[in-house]
Amino acid sequence: MGNETMSLGHRKRIARTVPFGYKVSEQDEKLLEPIQEELEAIEQAKQYIKSCSYREVAGWVERKTGRYISAPGLRKVLSRSE
Repeated sequence: MGNETMSLGHRKRIARTVPFGYKVSEQDEKLLEPIQEELEAIEQAKQYIKSCSYREVAGWVERKTGRYISAPGLRKVLSRSE
């Protein structure tokens, strides 16, 4: 079962803070489940950041997903996903 769940896009939880785009798995607190809407918003944010500030794009991501993300947090998420 462990390997099957990891192949469904789950990630191992390595820190107390849950990264943007993921939520704690209901079956196993040591796994994170992807939130497709948030991950898609991050992909779109990569395009918007070329012409807008991180603060503006972070506000847009928050309005789109309903989950808060700060401008520095957005910068960190985008730098990891490149």
